Amino acid sequence: MENMHEINCKIAKNLSYYRKAAGLTQAELAEKINYSDKSVSKWEQGNGVPDIYILMQLAKMYGVSLNDLVGEETPESVTRAKKTTGLKVLIILLSSGLVWLIATFAFVTLQLIKPLVGPWWLVFLYAVTVNAILMIVYATHWKYRFVHFVSVSVLIWVSITCVYLTILNIPENAGLDMAGLWCVFLLGIPLQALEVLWVFFRSLFRKNKEKYAAGVVLNTATENGTETKE
Repeated sequence: MENMHEINCKIAKNLSYYRKAAGLTQAELAEKINYSDKSVSKWEQGNGVPDIYILMQLAKMYGVSLNDLVGEETPESVTRAKKTTGLKVLIILLSSGLVWLIATFAFVTLQLIKPLVGPWWLVFLYAVTVNAILMIVYATHWKYRFVHFVSVSVLIWVSITCVYLTILNIPENAGLDMAGLWCVFLLGIPLQALEVLWVFFRSLFRKNKEKYAAGVVLNTATENGTETKE
């Protein structure tokens, strides 16, 4: 758990960033909120935080939310994340393109060498599973929760479909009764249910953690609110 000093330092960085973004000096800000510039300087050095009323006043002045001032993500990290979004999208597109290029090459090669042996179009279905695995890896690393959920769901159902169609199209199975083969899709139901439950409880745990952190911040602000104006 973070100690009070670490929390104060994060708030201090946010206060300093938004003040500079607004084009204000510490003295000008102090005059606007009827505090001394020494108090403003102390807040921005992480040696204390404004009381909750001043935090709300600053948020309104800067046109941001209270969470922007006391949140864990600093404005610099948000700006940096936006700059890297384009690069991440490019990486995803290039990786997916490589998967489909390999799948297309394999399909064309197999069609030319043994065109009548099997349904080589299944190669593209297997490419979907590989692509889904790649997306899961990226989504886990970059914490894209929705993309992760969708990718896992796609992997579950497309993988089962691959198994179903592969078994159905094996030449040795010709003439056999495949009426019950559809039961393999029943495997997807508990797997999908487990994925939904995992997402639900992970989201619940994250929200409780954020509420606890916000409570600590607000308690700190309230305690510091007893200080007198210098």
